[in-house]
Amino acid sequence: AAPPSLLPLPDEIAGECAAMENVAAPLKERLAATLAEELPLIARDGGFIAKGASADLDETRALRDDARKLIAGLQAKYAEETGVSALKVRHNNVLGYYIEVPPRHGEKLVQPPFSETYIHRQTMANAMRFTTTELASLASRIAEAAGRALEIELALFDELVAAALAETSALARTAQALAALDVTAALAELAVERRHVRPRVDASLAFAIRGGRHPVVEAALAKTGEQFVPNDCDLSADSAEQSATDRSGAEGGAQSRHDAPKSLWLLTGPNMAGKSTFLRQNALIAIMAQMGAFVPADEAHIGTVDRLFSRVGAADDLARGRSTFMVEMVETAAILNQAGPRSLVILDEIGRGTATFDGLSIAWAAVEHLHDVNRSRALFATHYHELTVLAEKLAHLANATMKVKEWKGDVVFLHEVGPGAADRSYGIQVAKLAGLPSPVIARAQSVLSTLEKGNDREARAKLIDDLPLFSATARPDAPPAEESAAEAELKAINPDDLTPKEALELLYKLKGLARE
Repeated sequence: AAPPSLLPLPDEIAGECAAMENVAAPLKERLAATLAEELPLIARDGGFIAKGASADLDETRALRDDARKLIAGLQAKYAEETGVSALKVRHNNVLGYYIEVPPRHGEKLVQPPFSETYIHRQTMANAMRFTTTELASLASRIAEAAGRALEIELALFDELVAAALAETSALARTAQALAALDVTAALAELAVERRHVRPRVDASLAFAIRGGRHPVVEAALAKTGEQFVPNDCDLSADSAEQSATDRSGAEGGAQSRHDAPKSLWLLTGPNMAGKSTFLRQNALIAIMAQMGAFVPADEAHIGTVDRLFSRVGAADDLARGRSTFMVEMVETAAILNQAGPRSLVILDEIGRGTATFDGLSIAWAAVEHLHDVNRSRALFATHYHELTVLAEKLAHLANATMKVKEWKGDVVFLHEVGPGAADRSYGIQVAKLAGLPSPVIARAQSVLSTLEKGNDREARAKLIDDLPLFSATARPDAPPAEESAAEAELKAINPDDLTPKEALELLYKLKGLARE
């Protein structure tokens, strides 16, 4: 019985525990008595039958393992029997086991009564060799002992298999119970260690997660001592409420649309800010909730998800003649053709594999189709900031963005999701973090500034005229670069007038100027 301090087991778990006791007792007792404590991985390695389970096997093992002791005992017996203390039992690859005595004693063994027991085999210059029927039999049994021991074990194994097959139903039920208990115990331990909570799962169209976390990323960060930044996500939707809201054109209805949770989020923000992690963590929480596990969140309410659609990452299928963009479009087509109101959809960067206007157009149309036709709960991550204006047109679309801060020209990722839209992608800052050469970063910033200031055609024409390769000829009157303090100091130096000490002091001074 469970200790009073513990809650009683749920009926499902109690039933699994009871099922494990239903295995036939005779089989359990036989397995316990026959199998060794430590079992090999492969039956042909032997050693899995316990000592005492088979007298024949114990004798064979003794012969296999104690051959030297048996030979020594036989040697002592023959020495005492013949009175020849110099008698030895030896072995070689030609004769096998044999008895060896000095020549002066060998003549004794070829005479009766010893000649009836000791069979002469070989005469050497300094020894005579004999054998006996007993020694030959023992030698044969020693040679066969290892193979014979394994043969006996495998025969006993076959008997145990037959006995187990006779209890197939009971064993299958026990295996099922063990599997259920193993999964349940593992998930329970994980829930305690990682602060997972029990989700509310029902037949609604809710999807409200407070303080959600990505279980794998959180575990990886924990190993480095870092904390995962949790985020909320509310895609809750009710088809009846949506229809009523859609039909309402009054000002009050518009206010209701603004305040109510939106089933489609358009997520913008820079790379490396955590958009993909946010998409994946919400999909994983939905899967864990519906499989019966606690989830990595402070609170979660998941309306039943009939299908989960995911279009993330970039991959090609060249063997089938599909480029990266083609694979992306095939996956997007599957979502737009199959997703329904009860589905959960996560899409990451639709349209990025083609020309800018083509990609933007495809992404724009996909968002509208998800909203108007599929009506799925969905997270749509994109770098096309132009899509954010759709929030003014689509009643169930909300803009969300990854929060960042700029500090001295660099970008700091906060990994927080909040309402609103990003006005830029900070791609050049991310490229800088990745280690692109400084001239490349500087040129990229110059090009970006030019493109942002003028219209598309004028900006491109200006960039062509301003290519770095031709900058020297395009701008001959450009002012010379200002001389640095270190360069000025170097010009004033006369190396021939410097003592070693002065040269060293000057070197430190120049080093200090270079740092400024």
